[in-house]
Formats: sequence, structure tokens, C-alpha cells
Amino acid sequence: MRQIFLDTETTGLYADSGDRIVEIGCVELLNRKLTGNNKHFYLNPGRDSHEEALKVHGLSSEFLRDKPRFEAVADELLDYLQGSEIIIHNAAFDVGFLNRELVLLGRRPFKEFVIRVTDTLAMAKEMFPGKRNSLDALCARLGVDNSGRTLHGALLDAELLADVYINMTRGQEALLIDVGSANGLQHSVTPIDLRGLELLVLPANEHEIAAHEEVLAQIDKTSGGRTVWRVSESI
Repeated sequence: MRQIFLDTETTGLYADSGDRIVEIGCVELLNRKLTGNNKHFYLNPGRDSHEEALKVHGLSSEFLRDKPRFEAVADELLDYLQGSEIIIHNAAFDVGFLNRELVLLGRRPFKEFVIRVTDTLAMAKEMFPGKRNSLDALCARLGVDNSGRTLHGALLDAELLADVYINMTRGQEALLIDVGSANGLQHSVTPIDLRGLELLVLPANEHEIAAHEEVLAQIDKTSGGRTVWRVSESI
């Protein structure tokens, strides 16, 4: 499936209060390979950015004054995204702004143009409960180089998110074996009987058990004592 990593920069935090999009960055992934077929727009929002937002993206009103309005790029953007899985970090924020821009044009909601929207923030919270899961935090945790990210930029952040996503989902391919040749022919595979294989079991030592208990205690504290293992212990 064609996957598009998308990020926006905006004049502020609240689309319903009149804040607008100032930048959109999109990065294409096809069969888990970056294609270079990306999209990037700077947009004139018709208003100034809030001071705090300007500190984040650094896109001044002077810089954006001669850039196109959203309506001028809407068809090009939607044609590019059509029928793809859209992957966004904290998707509710970006989709909310895209929906607002589309409403102003009398267009259908964003999700009606794409197959689905996947939120990597929700994915990260499931994979790393109780930890910081900002894009910067995930880059540090997964070994993704974000040293060039002095300011937020939509295209750079979409590129970083693609690398983060590939690392987060790498295990999905770890057990797959490619038995097809370049010309589509299948190679014969000799089955191996593993029933007689005796697995070596290495019990955890005291240090590892203590470290494990510490992690469980941290998760338990974050959940307010409602973790499954604590509840089952009290029954």
C-alpha cells in the first residue's frame, strides 16, 4: 500500500478559532521504500502567526506573503494523497486543521479522500507506555538522526516521522522470508522438523528481576494503580 507521511505547521493551536496552515510536508513510502516523490507547500494564511507558533516554525508573515493560499494547492494536494494511508504524529491536530481548510472551501472532510489515517503518537503510547513520545523523543529512542531539526519544518518532520515509523514497525517483517526470485519464479523450500529441538532456557538473575520490577512499578504509578498485574494480585 502507498503510505504518505504528513506534517503541518500552523499560525497557532486552534483551527476553530481562526488559526490556519502555513506549511504542509508529505513524504511517500512505497513497499517500505522512500521514493522521493514528496510534496511540500508554504502557504499564505492571511493572518499573522502567534508569537509562540512563530518560535516553533520561524515562518514570518513577510516570508509567507507571496506564497499561495490553501485553495490554490488543494486539488494538487488531494490528488497526491488520494487513496493512500496517511501517517501523522498526533493526527487529530493536523487533520483538524486540514478539515477546517476544506470546510472553508466547501469540500468534504479530509478522511473521505484517503484510505485511512494512522496516528504514530497512539502507536508510540502503546509501544512505550509511560514514556515521552514526542517526535524528538522517538528519534532519540530509536536512533533516528534529528540533529538538523533546530526549528520545526513540515517536510523535515515528515521525513523524520517516516524513519521513526520504519523503525517502530521493523519487527513486522522480521519473520518473513522472501522466496521469490527477481523474475517472479518460486524457489523450493525444504521444511525443517523443529519438534526435536530442545530450547535452552536462561532464567533471569536477581539484577534483571529487580530491574523488571522497577519498570512494572513505574508503569503502575503512571496508571494510578490500575495495571492488570496489580489488580490480579489483589483478587
